[in-house]
Amino acid sequence: MSNIRLFFSSTLSTEIIDKLNKPQSHYLIKVMRVKENQTFSLFNKNGEWEAKILGASKGIVKFKIIKQLRQKENTKELWLAFSPIKSNYQNFMIQKATELGVTKFLPIIFDRTVVRKINIERLEKVVIEASEQSNRLNVPEIEKAQNLKKFLKINSMDLIFTDLNSNNKKIDKSKFTDKPVCIIIGPEGDFSEAEREEILNFQGVQPININKNILRSETAVISAISIINYVIN
Repeated sequence: MSNIRLFFSSTLSTEIIDKLNKPQSHYLIKVMRVKENQTFSLFNKNGEWEAKILGASKGIVKFKIIKQLRQKENTKELWLAFSPIKSNYQNFMIQKATELGVTKFLPIIFDRTVVRKINIERLEKVVIEASEQSNRLNVPEIEKAQNLKKFLKINSMDLIFTDLNSNNKKIDKSKFTDKPVCIIIGPEGDFSEAEREEILNFQGVQPININKNILRSETAVISAISIINYVIN
C-alpha cells in the first residue's frame, strides 16, 4: 500500500465510491504519478481507510474504499492560544504545533500584537498538510481571532500561562482535569501588565517560565507544547 495520505472531510466507510477534489486529484496523478487500481490512504477524525483509484475523468480521481486501516482515536485535547505573527513564521509555528498534537488554535489580539489579521483559509491548508505528513487523524480547528477578555470567558479549559515573570518551572499534572489543556503564548512584545493580571486571575491557571532566555514566539510554542506533552504522557 502507498504511504500517500490525504484528508477527506466527508463520510468514509468500506465500499463507498466517491471523488477527490481537483487539487488532490492533481497531486495524485501529476505529482505522485499514481495509476488506476493503485492504492492510497484517506483519513478524517473518524479513522483512516485504504482507497483504490478506479479512474480519472477531466482531472478528477474516482476512488473506492477497500478497508479501514485505523479506528477513531481518543486523544487529550491540547489547545494553543497565540498572538498572530508574520505569515512565514506563523505558518512554521502552526505546522510544528500540528505535528506536536495541538487540536485547536485560538488566535488572540493582545495589546502589543503587531499582526492583527490572519488568513484562516491559508492556515487551514497548513494544518491539513501537516496532519497528512505527521500521520495524525484529527485535523486541528482554527478559531477566528478574538480579544483576551472573550478568550478568558471560556471555562472549559485548564490554562497554562507561559510567563517570563514566573519563578515556577514545573507543571503540576495533578491540577489537570478532564478539560482540554490550553497553552497561552504572548505577543512579541510580551503581555502587558494588565493582561498578565487578567490571566493570573483565571481559575486554575498554572503560570510557568519555560526558559531563562527570551524566545521567539514560534520557539516558545514548540518548547511549551513539548513540555506539556511530556507532562501529559
